[in-house]
Amino acid sequence: MKPIKVGLLGLGTVGTGVVRIVEGNQEDLSSQVGSPIVIEKIAVKNTEKARNINVDSDKLTEDPWEVIRHPDIDVIVEVMGGVDQTKEYILEALERGKHIVTANKDLMALYGSEILAKAAEKRCDVYYEASVAGGIPIIRTLIEGFSSDRITKIMGIVNGTTNYILTKMSQEGVSYEEVLKEAQDLGYAEADPTSDVEGLDAARKMAILATLGFHTNVELRDVSVCGISSVTKEDISYARRLGYEMKLLGIAERQDDQIAISVQPTMVKKQHPIASVNGVFNAVYVHGEAVGETMFYGAGAGEMPTATSVVADLVSIIRNMRLGVSGLKAIAPYKEKRLISDEEIKYKYFILLHVDDKAGVLAQITQIFAEYNVSLASVVQQPNELNPDAEIIIVTHDASKANMEKVQKHFESLDVIRKVKSVYRVEG
Repeated sequence: MKPIKVGLLGLGTVGTGVVRIVEGNQEDLSSQVGSPIVIEKIAVKNTEKARNINVDSDKLTEDPWEVIRHPDIDVIVEVMGGVDQTKEYILEALERGKHIVTANKDLMALYGSEILAKAAEKRCDVYYEASVAGGIPIIRTLIEGFSSDRITKIMGIVNGTTNYILTKMSQEGVSYEEVLKEAQDLGYAEADPTSDVEGLDAARKMAILATLGFHTNVELRDVSVCGISSVTKEDISYARRLGYEMKLLGIAERQDDQIAISVQPTMVKKQHPIASVNGVFNAVYVHGEAVGETMFYGAGAGEMPTATSVVADLVSIIRNMRLGVSGLKAIAPYKEKRLISDEEIKYKYFILLHVDDKAGVLAQITQIFAEYNVSLASVVQQPNELNPDAEIIIVTHDASKANMEKVQKHFESLDVIRKVKSVYRVEG
């Protein structure tokens, strides 16, 4: 059979892994798709740069348009990153009838609907498994594995950097600042870690997962985001005493036909399987009305795990080409988006208060909760030799976000409350 020719945009960590897999597993891949797979052209920033993989210099170019416009290339694999310019490359490639594999979560979170619309128009495939959770095949699972079910909740640890930081803080009792510096030294965190630690990276991934899981067009602005930079080792210590682990969770949930999507530090019961996911690993928990609870675990990043997802998408695209069904399998969002209001979205809360150590304070606090219809599951006063104020830990039953905001605002006007130290969502 005629070889399938591939154009590669980017030869960094993931691009290098793609070349290794395609060239190293050529016999297995060819047997699966019925023809050889050839990487015809590769766009790089600098053709003279030393690399840890041998690539024919004739295949390298510093001009991505040379790859996009190459007449013999059937599939474009985009692993170069970037958003606006990369979108132009992808749209032009689709216009020319080329299929797309991308690992670009930012691109798909911001412009996915536009790209998929163009793909449908041109009857091309766009696959993007590697854009979320690296080597975990969660996107394919949501599209195919859950096609007969109705998903009610997707809850994920989808950022390895923050999971590494919170795991080290929990297991070693060190501060956020100390672990962040270590993560940067080890290469787990960028020099500017804002996208990871403030939850923006996870938010983009959750927008993609929620769009697929709920069949509606979820945009980045629909995701409520809070990062981990304000989490202290004391918060984690208290969580563990109460039987919880602290995780940065992306949570997409459906109530009737309304949805809510958030990314926030969350206290998870230790018995929940996602609480035991540590280090740089990712996990995605999915609840379906029919199947119940499922969880998918694995490496969320790295050269070979991510490249494995990229090449798996490439195999799927080539199979579609052979079967003559290219561009026919994608299902566009078909449901009207209805977001759950702050008055309707409910979950449990953990609150840590620093208060005056005197009689009657607890009664005033519980009265405020009662005033805003927030019932309490537990109230604990913890001694702390380092804090002259009393520390009160409260875990609520399910309470609306709107009512909890009213409670916190009321606390700010109460003289006996020195500080609302921490407020976190509780799961499990």
